[in-house]
Amino acid sequence: MKFENIPEEERKQARHPHEYFLINLITNHILVFVALLGMAKQEPYLILIVPVVSIAILTYLVWRGRLSKGRDSWFVFCHWQLCARRSQFFIGMILLMGLGIAAILASVGGNVADLRPGHYAIGGLVMLPTLFAVLVLILMESDAVHKARIGEVPDWLVRKYPPPADYVAAPPADPIPGD
Repeated sequence: MKFENIPEEERKQARHPHEYFLINLITNHILVFVALLGMAKQEPYLILIVPVVSIAILTYLVWRGRLSKGRDSWFVFCHWQLCARRSQFFIGMILLMGLGIAAILASVGGNVADLRPGHYAIGGLVMLPTLFAVLVLILMESDAVHKARIGEVPDWLVRKYPPPADYVAAPPADPIPGD
């Protein structure tokens, strides 16, 4: 649902959680991951930097989302809730991936030198859902930044957290002629 009277400062504040999440996804999960992947043969545990940093950022986003209730305007609060919900989902994805990788390492007694090509193949399959989630979340969070910029809140959030009376909903857009 789009709102007409959202001040520019509120729109800017509502973009912040989504921008932090995008920075984590793009910088940490793509750029840093690829950089560390090249060093994984010599120092395999160095790759743990990516999920550790990510979980720290995601935990902050969830924590800040909880603080938002009494601190921010309704519009900003809703965008923090949207980001916190997606952060919780992504923490779950990282933990599931970690469990799968831990199971692979447990199968060889924790000795990385004993990993065989089949283990790497299974590891790739274990990481695939998380990598897919990164790409989908990049799209979703980019859209959320746009929605914050134009003063829009997803309908399910409007139903869950009804807006105060001073928020004026924009009239629905005219249908496309010919439909």
